[in-house]
Amino acid sequence: MLILASNSPRRQELLRAAGWSFTALPADIDEQPGPDESAADYVLRLAEEKAKNIQRNMPADIAPQAVIVAADTTVVLDEQILGKPVDAAEAKRMLRRLQGRTHQVYTGLAILRAADRRLETDLTCTDVTMRNYSDAEMIAYIDTGDALDKAGAYAIQHNNFHPVENLQGCYANVVGLPVCKLSRILNDMGQTPTAPPRFICTGDSPVACEVAEYFKAND
Repeated sequence: MLILASNSPRRQELLRAAGWSFTALPADIDEQPGPDESAADYVLRLAEEKAKNIQRNMPADIAPQAVIVAADTTVVLDEQILGKPVDAAEAKRMLRRLQGRTHQVYTGLAILRAADRRLETDLTCTDVTMRNYSDAEMIAYIDTGDALDKAGAYAIQHNNFHPVENLQGCYANVVGLPVCKLSRILNDMGQTPTAPPRFICTGDSPVACEVAEYFKAND
């Protein structure tokens, strides 16, 4: 049984697109970064803590066969972690800082097999360049409320705002779950998808997804 340690609709959509059936059980942890903690260490630590939190608290009837998938994503500009804004004013400050500049999006993955406590982790980083959106566009987007539950105060896939000019790396990572990497790890752990994968996760990325190509070649 696959357990996704998240209530994120975006992560759930991507996991379904990769062909997986799962149960969503959100983890309850403190997500504050530690003093001088790097973005890479931060997202990997949180992903692992989420997976272990679910293992400790999952219902007893599903615990023996559970494989837990946990992820944490953050935006980094000038080596500073930009988490979810607390209000519209902070969202505006973040988006103004990101405007027209290149930043990084990090996602840490942690996959924990409950039966033997095998833990696999992985880190993905994508370089993202924002377009020079206008103040009016930015404010209209913030007014939708979408920015308030997004790291860095934006969603790459937003239908109206379209904040990103281009990227180098994994598109799905910026959405919040690098499902191609995740699928390869699950495959290595003896797990198989419940449906044929639909690799919509590559989006508009100019970089070929090597993991997606691997699975297509081995279908």
